[in-house]
Amino acid sequence: MNKSVLITGGAGFIGSHVVREFVLKYPEYQIINLDALTYAGNLENLKDIEHLPNYTFVKADITDQQLILDIFQKYQPDGVIHLAAESHVDRSIVDPTAFVMTNVIGTVNLLNAANAIWKNNFEGKRFHHVSTDEVFGALGDTGFFTEETKYDPHSPYSASKASSDHFIRAYHDTYGLPIVLTNCSNNYGPNHFPEKLIPLCIHNILNNKPLPVYGDGKYTRDWLYVIDHAKAIDLVFHEGKNGDSYNVGGFNEWQNIDLIKELCKQMDEKLGREEDSSMQLITFVKDRPGHDLRYAIDATKINKELGWYPSVTFEEGLSRTIDWFLSNQEWLEHVTSGDYKKYYDNQYKDA
Repeated sequence: MNKSVLITGGAGFIGSHVVREFVLKYPEYQIINLDALTYAGNLENLKDIEHLPNYTFVKADITDQQLILDIFQKYQPDGVIHLAAESHVDRSIVDPTAFVMTNVIGTVNLLNAANAIWKNNFEGKRFHHVSTDEVFGALGDTGFFTEETKYDPHSPYSASKASSDHFIRAYHDTYGLPIVLTNCSNNYGPNHFPEKLIPLCIHNILNNKPLPVYGDGKYTRDWLYVIDHAKAIDLVFHEGKNGDSYNVGGFNEWQNIDLIKELCKQMDEKLGREEDSSMQLITFVKDRPGHDLRYAIDATKINKELGWYPSVTFEEGLSRTIDWFLSNQEWLEHVTSGDYKKYYDNQYKDA
């Protein structure tokens, strides 16, 4: 079936894996990758598929209402997978307005454009909004986020994503727009922008720089291998129930300090370094404001209803991730040579 699917944020970390999954798996689909190419957008992520006939890249900012409408009218997408977002909690504390503009206003612009071109003819149409588990707030030592968990965002980032989730549901309830939502846990894997914990630590171990750990390192997260996430998005986009949301998690929890120790262990082995040498780089830094202690996802619904489950354990996924970064150091150097360095120095000046 010939379909046109517009994927926003397709040059970013998760987005590029979703674009690749769709371009390769559905050669009969036209895939439009819409990305503003801000700091985390990197077309090098898609060098391997950019030549394919069913792939088109469009540079655009979702905050530009008229431009987005023009693009929708030109390409007439049957489906939208919306990943474009400002996504780093620390940046949201420094510049919350940018998060409101992209994550809230940008989402509404996309919803309005989809509503305008589909004109109540919703047969075969779908708007898939990709969100985060951070909208649910924090958990205590026990319990999990389910699709029924009440929203309780604590950072400007999670507040902006919660707001976008509400708009998605409101357009479904008000206009009948066919939507699905996914809320995922922390992603990791190839092409991860190195302001995030795992690639940051890989990069710093390679360069014998400190490994900054917030507070006491006891923050707990559920980790999801990005390629598994891309497959979950494909599944929900095609088979998810109209109007429903699905939590996507890796069925594993790690405290930051334990994760970094496992990373150090694997890096020392792969680099042929003396055992525990990378552990000496661990440096505890001042905690960030509004830091949620624990997130954990219950992915039972997507597992039971759609048959999705993660393909790797965290240790396996971490090993694959390290191998990718060691094999793609040129990619890492290209990414770390820009504004990221200034941002890093400001963010981790205590390290």
